[in-house]
Formats: sequence, C-alpha cells, structure tokens
Amino acid sequence: MNNLNEKEKMLNGEIYDASDELLIQERENAKDLCFEYNHLLPSKIDERKILIKKLLGKTTENFHIEQPFYCDYGYNIEIGENFYTNVNVVILDCAKVIFGDNVFIAPNCGFYTAGHPFDVEQRNKALEYAYPITVGNNVWIGAGCSILPGVTIGDNTVIGAGSVVTKDIPANVLAVGNPCKVIREI
Repeated sequence: MNNLNEKEKMLNGEIYDASDELLIQERENAKDLCFEYNHLLPSKIDERKILIKKLLGKTTENFHIEQPFYCDYGYNIEIGENFYTNVNVVILDCAKVIFGDNVFIAPNCGFYTAGHPFDVEQRNKALEYAYPITVGNNVWIGAGCSILPGVTIGDNTVIGAGSVVTKDIPANVLAVGNPCKVIREI
C-alpha cells in the first residue's frame, strides 16, 4: 500500500492531488515571493538576487533572471553558473527543473513539469503528475518555446524560437519546430 503524502507522490512522479493543503501553501509562498520579486525596481539587482536565492532550490553566484518570472514552488529549480532568462519565463516546477552552466533563455518560454491524466475522471479530480526537466550546459533556448514534462536537452544545443519540445533533444544540435526535431548538428 502506498503511504506517501501528496508532496512525496508529486516528487516521485506519481499521480497526486494538487489541491493538497501543504502543496497549496507551498505554491502560495512561492507565488508571494515571485510577486515581491516582480515588483522590485529592475535596478535593485542585489535585492532581486536575495529573493531568487530564497526562492530557488539551488543557485550560483552569477545569474540574472529578468522580470517578470513565475514558478510553482521554486525549491525544485536548480540553476548553474552564468544562467540568464529574459522576460516572462514560467517554470512549473512540480518536479525538478535543472539547468546547467551557461544557459540562456529568451523571452516567453515555459518549462512545464506538470501534466494531467488522459483519464477524464482522474483529470476532473484535479489529479496530475510531474516529470523532471533537465537542460545541459551551454544551451540557448529561443523565444516562445515550451519544454514539456520529462524532457532532457543535451549540452551545447540550440532550441529554435517557437519550438514545443516533447521529447529528449541530444547534445550539439540545432532543433526546432512543433514538435521540436533535430535540424542539424552544430
């Protein structure tokens, strides 16, 4: 018998109840921090870094996250050295989202670990699942990309603007499209 609580189920990639009180509280905490972050003056770099370090699970010293920035929990996000996101990035981090070093993310990108069951009865009960996303080192993600649950993007890869990444993308390639496919090696 499964005696895991809803948070443990979420972190284990199992179907879980997103309306669980603990998960609601943790999302509200993260959203409050995002609200505070997004309303700081852009010139308040030190204050912004302090809030991001409080919000995210792992940070480095050299990173820059443009406002606005949104996430679900924050503690499941790990960023490497020299990390940059442009405006309006959304990370639904119900599972781990790990970014390597030298990752550059263009505006309006989303990283979505959460999904909902195809079974209508489960879906209508607000049940969901979450699978981790991993982005390697030296990756550039173009504007307006969606990275879906369970995806890994290899080192030195470029994801073209507007792509919907539904499956793993290997290292050292240019990939683009909906669904995102490898165009050529780089």
